[in-house]
Amino acid sequence: MGTITVGEENSTPIQLYYDDQGSGRPVVLLAGWPFDARSWEPQLHPLLNAGYRVISVDRRGFGRSSSATIGYDFDTLSADVDVLLNTLDLHDITLVGFSLGTGEVARYIGRYGTSRLRSAALLESLTPSFVRSADNPNGVDETAVTGVQDAIRADRFAWLTGMMNNFLNLDDYQGTLVSEDTVRAMWSAGASASPYATSACPRLWLEDFSADLERVDIPMLIMHGTADRILSLEGQGRRAHQALPDARYIEVEGGPHINPVTHSDVVNRELLRFLDGH
Repeated sequence: MGTITVGEENSTPIQLYYDDQGSGRPVVLLAGWPFDARSWEPQLHPLLNAGYRVISVDRRGFGRSSSATIGYDFDTLSADVDVLLNTLDLHDITLVGFSLGTGEVARYIGRYGTSRLRSAALLESLTPSFVRSADNPNGVDETAVTGVQDAIRADRFAWLTGMMNNFLNLDDYQGTLVSEDTVRAMWSAGASASPYATSACPRLWLEDFSADLERVDIPMLIMHGTADRILSLEGQGRRAHQALPDARYIEVEGGPHINPVTHSDVVNRELLRFLDGH
């Protein structure tokens, strides 16, 4: 419904597209990669019906935002979020991130603090770090990131088709918890993203958010699927809770990576309960 300018590349403004719907206390939704604000559709109606103002944004390079070839680092992406919140003059916000969006939430808090925030939520958390280590054997390293980037550049559409299974655990849930129509719609959203942005973002998986999480001083919600094949429960969800022991922590039983789609009843219930409680 609107656009804001967050920078410039050569002679072209870099614009972010956002939807701003409803009234009440603001909930700002930051999507996962390689999708955009439309991926929050299962959460939109419950949030609006509960009386919240819902702002969802397309990250630069994705959805209806500008296809820039610069700025794919968390400092820049969190700065984009800051421009949005300041432009709309939002306060008392609940900032909700999914997957890559959780890194934006963490880095926003690390850089800009919490003066505008009431609370925040991390769904399928990239924090505290997705880098492979003794504490996180299911994480990634430089070789893994390069492999994903090479696959995207070789045939982005074939790569996306293969990824949809592990995003949604289609071998378990297609035809029951997720329809073929939803899979097609999500594939199309991912396919419409900038090729450059899609291949640039995997390098963000190597970021460390430990220092950012130390600045958290607001109520937090962490939700993570027990069957996430992308960001493992042990390496990501439970370690995020260890880093933020005061957070409300929910494990979505059987939830794949994109459980806000497959397990939307659980995710929506717990998100609304958290919002109502804070």
